[in-house]
Amino acid sequence: MTDQIADPLVLEQVSLTLPSAAGPVEILRGLDVRVGAGERVALVGPSGSGKSSLIAVAAGLERPTGGRVLLFGQDLAGLDEDRRARLRRGRVSLVFQAFHLLPNMTAEENVAAPLEIARAPDATATARVWLDRVGLAGRTRHYPHQLSGGEQQRVALARALASRPSLLFADEPTGNLDAANAAHVAELMFDLVAETGAALVLVTHDEALAARADRAVRLRDGRLAADKARVSA
Repeated sequence: MTDQIADPLVLEQVSLTLPSAAGPVEILRGLDVRVGAGERVALVGPSGSGKSSLIAVAAGLERPTGGRVLLFGQDLAGLDEDRRARLRRGRVSLVFQAFHLLPNMTAEENVAAPLEIARAPDATATARVWLDRVGLAGRTRHYPHQLSGGEQQRVALARALASRPSLLFADEPTGNLDAANAAHVAELMFDLVAETGAALVLVTHDEALAARADRAVRLRDGRLAADKARVSA
């Protein structure tokens, strides 16, 4: 299978069991999920249903107990940590509820840093372009503590998309924001994902946000409860 024909993400009968003081806990139970190129998929379900764990497994940050994870056609089970990191680099980005900006770096430096690690040309210039795209052209030299929560998440979004990844994982990206900032970040995220052509896997409790995706995958107790495409008006 080659990158040209492979779906960005395929999960086949994926399970995840983690140890606890009370004994093993089944987090994911035989999940089958497929995400096509450019497709926007929302993961919804109650707290503890396994949504964030699914992202961790799908991105190769956590090894599943059973089943297969194919990222761009590559079976992650056959890759060590370094090779998984190389597979993700420049092709997979993540945005979290917590902004995870480096506090000693400016907004511009936060966006440029992963580009420099990937040895992308003109990293600083690209960072400025993407900060302008998220409405922060005047805040490039500001440090995270000088930015509002909404501004910090927009920096995180610019950082995630500046490499033009093929797949973006977003784990409750509006969860720490007030209603106005949440709406603004959501609008930017969907617009920029559509523009770059990236596939999106979005964890959210917001049904209105989930309704903007092409499909909603519902989890309950680590199992697939529903997988439904959006009905166009």
